[in-house]
Amino acid sequence: MLESRGDRPLKMNFEDQLNALIFFHLEEHVSARHLLQVLKDDDFARENIAPVDGIGKSSFSEAINNRGLEQLQFVFEKLTREASNILPRQHVALGELVAFDGSLIDAVLSMTWADYRKGSKKAKIHLGFNLNQAIPTKIFFTDGKGAERPFVSQILSPGQTGVALCVNESETLTP
Repeated sequence: MLESRGDRPLKMNFEDQLNALIFFHLEEHVSARHLLQVLKDDDFARENIAPVDGIGKSSFSEAINNRGLEQLQFVFEKLTREASNILPRQHVALGELVAFDGSLIDAVLSMTWADYRKGSKKAKIHLGFNLNQAIPTKIFFTDGKGAERPFVSQILSPGQTGVALCVNESETLTP
């Protein structure tokens, strides 16, 4: 069970948090503040997405800060397993094809672990993507300087063929 890092108990359970994050992305909210305003003012959001007693800015921030990648990684892995049992397999004759890539994503300055350059915070996502079923299969996060090579053996399983796209940052790809 997760415990608050502050003096107050957490006001959101994990299901509340997932509902809010999914709603945030589906509705393309521009900020957490905007999401919280909608959760307060919009009838549908208040009744179906927000925690039963509502949620304030500091309580929302506390809940988000106390739930890290472990919980979201668990949900990702469970959804991936379920999807792989349902989705048809394309190009079966080619075997299991898994694309892997490391891509930089912007990080906020408070993400002190996301070291990249002086004055710049970036995280790196290392992703495995099942090309036969068109779904992501593995995901790992590192600081922006994290290399891809150590994750290849974690992304690929025996019998799978890895596909990598190597692009020089100074080059552009055209179709």
